[in-house]
Amino acid sequence: MNVVFVCTGNTCRSPLAEALARRMARQRGLNVTFASAGTGAPLGAPANDAAILVGIERGVDLSRHRSRPLLPAAITGDTIILAMAPGHIPGVRAIEPNSRVFLLDEYSSSGATARAVADPYGGDLGDYRDAADRIEEMLVGVLDRLTTESARGAH
Repeated sequence: MNVVFVCTGNTCRSPLAEALARRMARQRGLNVTFASAGTGAPLGAPANDAAILVGIERGVDLSRHRSRPLLPAAITGDTIILAMAPGHIPGVRAIEPNSRVFLLDEYSSSGATARAVADPYGGDLGDYRDAADRIEEMLVGVLDRLTTESARGAH
């Protein structure tokens, strides 16, 4: 199973989600491949300094992260794309019309809610912490769902 987290620039939200999901999945013994990309990301930009700091606070290292645009090659038949905000979904569909793309919260809650993760870019450290809190909260549901689907042999 492959999961790609998508935001705009791939320097704040999606790299945090990728790193946090990888750590949480490892703690659960869940075998999932995680990646991140941006619908408008340049190639090779480092993670935002505030995102790096918030990552350190949460036990993940974003210091080697480099941004990458979402490309069709990253989307295979077993790929689930989890977008941070509704505006990312049309960007994903423009790249791969048949992709399995959901809002992070929508997938986490099995459709019960569809809240965006606010973009902290340009905000203060509290904005980054708030985004990370929301991402971590949503990832619990994502990993629960992936665990269930993996046990059933479905995606």
